[in-house]
Amino acid sequence: MKNIFKIFIFGAFALLSSSCSSFLDEPVLGQENLDTYFQSEEECLKQLAGCYQGIFWDGWWQIAAPNVGFDMATDDLWMGNTTQSQSDWLRMAHYGNPKQDGPLSNYWQYRYKSILRCNIVIEKVATAPISNEDLRKRIIAEAKFLRAFNYFELVKNYGGVPVITGMKLPSEIQGIQRETVEGTYAVIEQDLKDAITDLPLKSEYSSADLGRATQGAAMGYLGKAYLYQGKYKEAFKILGDLINTQEYDLCTNFKDVWSIANNNSIESLFEVQYSSDISYSLGGRLPVFTGSRDDSGWSWGLPTSNLEKAFIDAGDTERLRWTIVKNGDDVPGDDTDEGKDYVISPDKHKSARINRKFYVPHDLRPSPYDSDHNNLNHRLLRYADVLLMYAEAANEEGNDSEARKALKRVRDRVSLPEVTASGKTLRDAIRLERRLELALEFQRLYDIRRWTDDNGKKAICNIMGENGTFVRYNMIESTDEYEITNQKENSNKGITFQENRDLLFPIPNTEVLLSGGSIAQNPNF
Repeated sequence: MKNIFKIFIFGAFALLSSSCSSFLDEPVLGQENLDTYFQSEEECLKQLAGCYQGIFWDGWWQIAAPNVGFDMATDDLWMGNTTQSQSDWLRMAHYGNPKQDGPLSNYWQYRYKSILRCNIVIEKVATAPISNEDLRKRIIAEAKFLRAFNYFELVKNYGGVPVITGMKLPSEIQGIQRETVEGTYAVIEQDLKDAITDLPLKSEYSSADLGRATQGAAMGYLGKAYLYQGKYKEAFKILGDLINTQEYDLCTNFKDVWSIANNNSIESLFEVQYSSDISYSLGGRLPVFTGSRDDSGWSWGLPTSNLEKAFIDAGDTERLRWTIVKNGDDVPGDDTDEGKDYVISPDKHKSARINRKFYVPHDLRPSPYDSDHNNLNHRLLRYADVLLMYAEAANEEGNDSEARKALKRVRDRVSLPEVTASGKTLRDAIRLERRLELALEFQRLYDIRRWTDDNGKKAICNIMGENGTFVRYNMIESTDEYEITNQKENSNKGITFQENRDLLFPIPNTEVLLSGGSIAQNPNF
């Protein structure tokens, strides 16, 4: 609990940036006195820039790495790195008990630091002596959107969490308890509704403000929040309204979705802005964090052959090509590597595969190539996701024609045939499409945790566990030479999954202890 106190009082006054957009050009270091700050539009916007920087922060370990770790806990990723100490990531990926590990603790603390930054902006900008009332409303709306984003990330991973929506003294939050899941989502929904009211459309921003939260992004996240709660009627309505704005569309080619040239494309609703400027450390860490150790990468979070098989079984060669690179492949889209066998040494990499979506071609890499200066923006919400969420909500509401129409748009791009099924068969087709279209984009865990089968059992409970499909595939069915040979990471991943425990991650043990018992641990940790 003291960690939360420290975060909410001291942790979020440094006005750092993580963007190449002009509204976040340079980091402003230091701490400011809140009693004398927020005296101008410039100061209000600088503090808001700190809220954006809090999406992923300025290093690999606060948010980016835990996000990869969450995907490691699915059938899409191995822990991957078989050359370094593995304990923290192994417990997360293989369903040990990670309640005392750094990644979950870092994630919790830095999400709350981000929330504090948003609370400061919301409260202080409301009374700041600035004359532009439209700007005041927009800044507050942006901060509310970002606060909702952070609480959404927390509730997905931990369940109901302590909710603080103002600038509070330690005495005011002493003994604070976790809000219910429903109560946490209620705060998220209200913040997003407020944001929708006052945020501009993407097309209404100038190029200098590209990357800011938009009305469309707020609508998309509200739809996702509804969907995750099983509020399908509400999700269908807001996502339909979003589609009807005609602000967004799919990139023509799937290969363009994750290219640097298509940062902030027509498909993008919201993404983390990065820069390759070597004067500052404002780049994305994921290309190095997930890259091949034979190519200056760290090899954490490597694709499974089970995911590769899902593409092959679906006849989905186009998305497979631009999602997974295997040892010996020619990397698509990298002219420097053309005609060469790309090396992902099987003894260093559990599956000898890497994530192509986060891969930066050699001629677009900064010099030197490191984790601080890659300008591949991270796509947090894109239009294909919106279409598939809309399809899911439509199917759940019994409107299969609308579901098929949205699904067709996504499949047409990669030349896959139209799905003509209905009911539960269509439902399963939409679920598979989400796995293939959004693979390795940090969506899979939350999908399989929330989906249920015909008997009301969560999908993840059929995938993990001693008799889970993923566990049986790796232990009995798989013939993949790389995964079978490299047992430095055991192929029995998921065998220790417990249905009555592992639908959420544990609250960091330090937070439980320091709260003096007011913050309860998740069951069976």
